[in-house]
Amino acid sequence: MVRYTVHYSGNVQGVGFRYTTANVARRYRVAGYVQNLPDGRVKIVAEGEPDQVEHFLEAVHRVMCRLIHDQQIEKGEATGEYGRPEDPDTFGVRY
Repeated sequence: MVRYTVHYSGNVQGVGFRYTTANVARRYRVAGYVQNLPDGRVKIVAEGEPDQVEHFLEAVHRVMCRLIHDQQIEKGEATGEYGRPEDPDTFGVRY
């Protein structure tokens, strides 16, 4: 299992980015969250099998690409702190 932490910048707040991301996450076996940051960026933390997380992030980018100007991606080891990716409702919106 892997963990991806992605920071998106652009017109990514106040446009439904978090809720769209959470909706997309339901189609993949991923655990984690999406959160607005005080500096205007959006952060996604997603854990799961590499192919599931990568396809999830590709789908988010495909749906929201016109709003994203830049993204920084960090890849690391999964911690399991968000639950099991195969369980429902393990990806959420943080406020």
